Amino acid sequence: MAAEGILKEELNGSVPTELSEDIVKDVARGSSILRLAKTEPMASDTKIVPVMTSGAGAYWVGEGRRIQTSKAQWIYPKLIAKKLAVIIPVTKEKMEDSVFDVFSELRETISEAFYTAIDSAAFFGTNSPFETNILKSATDEGNLIEIGTNKTLDLDVSDTMALVEDSGSDVNGFAAHYGIKNSLRKLRDANGNMLYVSGTDQNELYSIPIDFSRNGSWDKKKAEIFAGDFSKALVGIRDGIDYQILTEATLQGTVDEDQKPISLAEQDLVAIKATMRLGFLVVKDSAFAALTPKTV
Repeated sequence: MAAEGILKEELNGSVPTELSEDIVKDVARGSSILRLAKTEPMASDTKIVPVMTSGAGAYWVGEGRRIQTSKAQWIYPKLIAKKLAVIIPVTKEKMEDSVFDVFSELRETISEAFYTAIDSAAFFGTNSPFETNILKSATDEGNLIEIGTNKTLDLDVSDTMALVEDSGSDVNGFAAHYGIKNSLRKLRDANGNMLYVSGTDQNELYSIPIDFSRNGSWDKKKAEIFAGDFSKALVGIRDGIDYQILTEATLQGTVDEDQKPISLAEQDLVAIKATMRLGFLVVKDSAFAALTPKTV
């Protein structure tokens, strides 16, 4: 599709490749799970990802004795891409603009809607089409520590890490809500050194990267911090973003000033529906643990 096409002449199609790639990059920058997890490109809506659960063994061999053999154990989890959509009401005047110009203007709005929904689903299972999420994995394994279990937050975090380590995994990342930063800044080791280090490109806790969610996706009633081996969480991304122009729909999830759903026909509006496809899968539940809020 030519980038200079007018929107009213191109009522559905694919977002121009350059802009589509930019939106996907924006989504990756705004999403905590995409910054932490292992990403897999997907050429179709399903992808089988071989994962080795145990390796081949080595054996001591006596002189002239036959060498024992063993084989690695593999599992073959399947990533299934699901459609994620955002609908943005706009004035009919936008129909006179080029497809390229419209999506350039809406790029930030589309990206934010996508990465907020992705993090909500991957961390908490909120409105999720996927069978797994980080909180479910931690809960199913009993890998939960309540904040305040110890006298200080750093010891609570250490105990949370220990739950992952007990399963034979190393914690290689943390995810947390933005509001906990103040508490982390106050943490010190025995020598007075800060345990939480804020950097330009990366923040660290116990010298491990920590990513703070500030896109509205975090549920503070369910978790304060996730600790995990995020190589055991897979995000599959299909290339390309598609769109469709809606002219007659009633947007039940979007209300106007009168608190009634927006009716495109009645209010002389149109809406742009943008869609992308991605999959999410936790391949090892015990690789994740959660520091949870204090129960009353």
